[in-house]
Amino acid sequence: IPGIQNVDAATREAMIKTATHDYAVLMLQTGLLADRVSRSNVISIGYQATNPALATAITKAYADAYLADQLNASFDATERAAVWLQGRLTELRESSQAASLAVEKFRAEHGLSANSDGQLLSDKQLADLNAQLIVAQADTARASARYQQYKAIVDSGSETAFNDSAIAADQPSSSVIIGLKTRYLAIAKRLQDVENNFGKDHPQAVALAKEKADVSAQIFGQLKQITESYRNDFEVAQTREQALRDKISTAAGKSSIDNQSQVKLKELEQQAQALTTLYQTFLSRYEEASQQQSFPVGKVRIISDATMPLAASGPRTMRVLALSLVLGLMLGAGFGGLNEFNERFFRTGEDIRDRAGLKFLGYLPTIGGGRAKDSKADDLPTDGKVASLSSAERRARMRVSIDAPASMFAETLRNAKIAFDVVMEDRGSRVIGVISVLPGEGKSTVAANLAGLLAANGAKTLLVDGDLRNPGLSRSLGMEAEQGLMEAVVNGQTWQSVGKVDRQTKLAIIPAVLRGQFSHTSELLGSAGMRRFIENAKETFEYIIVDLPPLGPVVDAKAFAPLVDGFVLVTEWGRTPRNMVRSLLESEPYIANKVIGAVLNKVDLKKLAKYGSLGGSERFFDRYSSYYLE
Repeated sequence: IPGIQNVDAATREAMIKTATHDYAVLMLQTGLLADRVSRSNVISIGYQATNPALATAITKAYADAYLADQLNASFDATERAAVWLQGRLTELRESSQAASLAVEKFRAEHGLSANSDGQLLSDKQLADLNAQLIVAQADTARASARYQQYKAIVDSGSETAFNDSAIAADQPSSSVIIGLKTRYLAIAKRLQDVENNFGKDHPQAVALAKEKADVSAQIFGQLKQITESYRNDFEVAQTREQALRDKISTAAGKSSIDNQSQVKLKELEQQAQALTTLYQTFLSRYEEASQQQSFPVGKVRIISDATMPLAASGPRTMRVLALSLVLGLMLGAGFGGLNEFNERFFRTGEDIRDRAGLKFLGYLPTIGGGRAKDSKADDLPTDGKVASLSSAERRARMRVSIDAPASMFAETLRNAKIAFDVVMEDRGSRVIGVISVLPGEGKSTVAANLAGLLAANGAKTLLVDGDLRNPGLSRSLGMEAEQGLMEAVVNGQTWQSVGKVDRQTKLAIIPAVLRGQFSHTSELLGSAGMRRFIENAKETFEYIIVDLPPLGPVVDAKAFAPLVDGFVLVTEWGRTPRNMVRSLLESEPYIANKVIGAVLNKVDLKKLAKYGSLGGSERFFDRYSSYYLE
């Protein structure tokens, strides 16, 4: 080291340490081997040294340092994004609330009430008045024609009234005039005969002439009465038509004002909707950032750890490559066989058809976050433990088919509807039981979304929480009811007295209310009271969707089976054992014969492709993305 002899001992020691450190850094940089593997994203790291243990340790240290640096960088970026998103969320929430309040305030100030179709009541009233005016104009024209016809007859005088006295047969006086005309003709004929035989001065001829004049006067009097009646009808029709014209003029003015206000209202609604959508987007991103910050996951991982070299590097490349190839094939075959041996769960529709012997109805993708969160979304614990999802999030999961009707989730439920419509074509009202083998497979979520989809499509639908031991459906929907299914069955109450109706979809819901420890739920579900309740509901609803307890040791679903037209089996993707499903269906043939089909729930679509067979639809799901808009 230059100049080291000219300094004191402390400075000399510091200079030696610095030089040693710089030399170590230089040696680490010189021996490092880092290269990209072909065109992939894999980086190969190695270190050349005379000591194999040192080379291995330095290689591992490089890899660990790189992973730590990437993880820290990802954590810092996520933290900065979360702080920024939190500030934006506060601003957007206040803006969204203010916009929504402005919409409601404007609607209330201008009285912009609308019907269920979105049409303003003023427009509806104007349309109804115009329709009434058309009818009134026709009535006025008809009354005028009849009045003018009879007025012309009366104005012509009594001498010609007899010849013009034909009236409609539906008039009350028609029979009187017809009788008088008949009498008149008879008298005229007799008068002619007497005059021909005895002359006009004969007493009988004079009497007949007088009688003929009297009958003619009576006919003329009847015609005058009819004319007066038609005049009154004509005046009434004119008065009604004018009144309708006045109402239309008033309604048209109000409708014009309302239409002008409606333009401003739509502008306010669009602004509120845009702010709400933007707020939801930022909220979702903030939740994702918070999760990543709580559980930081690096984007880099070690594929193969550094191992102690078996021999010094040299010109024996072919032997090393051959040995590596053989070992790789053996390890790959071993891992492949072990993976196949350990795969005991349902992964594809082919598994449902071949292993369970059931019709496959489709895949239901995972809603929202990961599997750990989703598995707690329904079938919640009865001891009141706090679930990982908020009540609002749980309710949102129960409305996926309504809020996202063009999603793959909703499309699978439509396929299930078509399946039981075909099987039960000859039945007016259909009772569908939603079951699963194990708790937590998502049957309550499927039942709620299936019922919501049917109701949103216009079908009269009733959703029943039939799980009296663990009413996860009622909790997820946030229903705080004092009465439910148990009261309806035990006390003979109708569904109207214990149910609630969703204002948006008109879906009727019967909750289940826990009444302490009740161990005889199976007897209640299979009782005569339950049968009466279902029969009463069939008179009103086209579809009755019943969320039942899981199969297995719980016998409630078996007790309810005689009242069901068909079952939909919910199985969790990668979690439900094949042998367990097959064993339960074989031991319960009565239930198995009523199973319309099965759905695979909580499917990870990114991993599904690797489980599909060659040529199977699972490998091509990405090509269907344009058909699922949400």
